[in-house]
Amino acid sequence: MICITVTPISRTLAKVDLLNAASQGDIIELCLDHLAKEPDVKDLISTVDKPVIVSCRRPQDGGHWRGTEEERLLLLRQAIVAGPEYIELDLDIAPQIPKYGDVKRVISFTRLDAPESDIDTIFDEAAQHHADVVKFTWPTPTIDDAWPLLAAVSQKRRLPIVGMGLGRPEITFSLLGHKYGSPWIYAALEHGMEAHEGQATVFELDEVYDLHHIDRKTTFVAIAGMGEAATITTKAINAGFKHLGKNVRCLPIEIGDLNRLGKMFEKLHITGVLVFGDRGREILPMAVHVDKQDFQSQYVNLLINRKDGWHGYNTIWRSGLTLLEAALGKTKSGERPLDGRNVLILGSSGVTQAMAFAVTQRKGLVSICGPNDKASLQIANLMGCRHVPYQSVYDTLADVVVIADADLQCGQKHGCLNPSLLKPSMLVMDVSNPPIEHELLSEARDRGCRILETSEVYIHQLEAQFKVLAGEEYPRAALPDLT
Repeated sequence: MICITVTPISRTLAKVDLLNAASQGDIIELCLDHLAKEPDVKDLISTVDKPVIVSCRRPQDGGHWRGTEEERLLLLRQAIVAGPEYIELDLDIAPQIPKYGDVKRVISFTRLDAPESDIDTIFDEAAQHHADVVKFTWPTPTIDDAWPLLAAVSQKRRLPIVGMGLGRPEITFSLLGHKYGSPWIYAALEHGMEAHEGQATVFELDEVYDLHHIDRKTTFVAIAGMGEAATITTKAINAGFKHLGKNVRCLPIEIGDLNRLGKMFEKLHITGVLVFGDRGREILPMAVHVDKQDFQSQYVNLLINRKDGWHGYNTIWRSGLTLLEAALGKTKSGERPLDGRNVLILGSSGVTQAMAFAVTQRKGLVSICGPNDKASLQIANLMGCRHVPYQSVYDTLADVVVIADADLQCGQKHGCLNPSLLKPSMLVMDVSNPPIEHELLSEARDRGCRILETSEVYIHQLEAQFKVLAGEEYPRAALPDLT
């Protein structure tokens, strides 16, 4: 079930929020700590026919209560008398508020600084205070931090446990909690109404993560990243799996301790991993089997768990190279349109390194330039390429420009790349963060350069990745809007 948190600031808006939440969720949490004036709880909860959890949090618990503690306790006691389905009580105040009528007690423990390790002791104390449900809340910046919360939810106990991770990676816990039987997970009604920064909305849970089709038999493909490109890819791959009738969905994660990651994936039955950004260099040691060429690129962005261990693949250089050569006129096997061409690769990321490897394999004359001269020089030395100091990029001749680092800044300020380096004679390709188009590619289009559309690079790569993950071609009919 989905519990939608509403945080109204006025009593009039509270009724509107409750009605909207009731149409989207199974349970509603009404947070009283945001209200400017004392509410009539009985009047508010009578607005809807869905179960309501009433809460009122202090700032130290992530709430916005500005009154005294005595006033807060009085408000919670009055709320209980109003007869909601649930009342949420902090563990330390639970002994001061006795059980009343049929109102169920959600005894809550919150830490804003770090995960809690002594879950059993807290659980037992909450049970002593007549808990019907025990709730844990703490930051979950990586899967390591979400792991104790997930373990608590998935274990069979005499009382149910719910959890709320803080931060965008909470979505990892929410999807796993839903799979493993948490009584409910939390979501915001819409952007701007989040209980904490980064909380997923009920719309995202449905449209992006396909929550309602996740069950105990669902297997997951991990998406290592929480950025816009990772979210678009999650939606696209989930749509492909759904179209083919496969009970496989994407699980977004933020990687923590790489040494623990393999065991976590084993316990969660993760079948594959898609990696975004420079994590592709970091996660390479996890792959037991890597193609010789992919290993030479020192970057992988796809891992598959097979019987003999994890296999790593680099799909970005293959897709980028295929499309680049086609744009330069390659029509049949054996042709090398990059041979002898000056190719300027901008950046100092793992993708920069992968594309430098790809172009050098086709005898292109590669120059690497990035705002971090030390990092770009290191890549150039590793790949056997020419290094161009950052301040000299405007004097560098190039037939082809490859934008290969999402962190590149476009502009005239110090540290930025002035788009005046782009000439109409150049072919420009952006592989920095498909399908998100880099500002430099937009500038190249405006300046009359030949361009390879980022969306084209993305779709080519997506189809290759999906073929490995699903064993079938990606169904183009399932492809969502990439904007």
